[in-house]
Amino acid sequence: QVQLVESGGGLVQPGGSLRLSCAASGSIFIIYSMAWYRQAPGKQRELVAGITRGGTTNYADSVKDRFTISRDNAKNTGYLQMNNLKPEDTAVYYCNAAIKLATTITDYWGQGTQVTVAS
Repeated sequence: QVQLVESGGGLVQPGGSLRLSCAASGSIFIIYSMAWYRQAPGKQRELVAGITRGGTTNYADSVKDRFTISRDNAKNTGYLQMNNLKPEDTAVYYCNAAIKLATTITDYWGQGTQVTVAS
């Protein structure tokens, strides 16, 4: 069984920073892509940023130049550094990973971590 556990959320003032972590554990053979999504109240879940195993990244236009996604393959952990946070970044942030166990590749999700940007 695989678990993704997010951490690092919280309350921060506009202009502040937070760093989210996503640690994967279990019978993991290899983690392919990792990504961060977010869902604000009353809105659909949206992709924030993604990263391939090789380090190729992509970002939503709304977070470009403010957020940085990274990963440590040796630790099976992904990160999202969020700078210059804005109130509209307030949401529950979810980690997603495409993970190969024995012979199959499956999408896994974390439980989510709340990020609130307010003064």
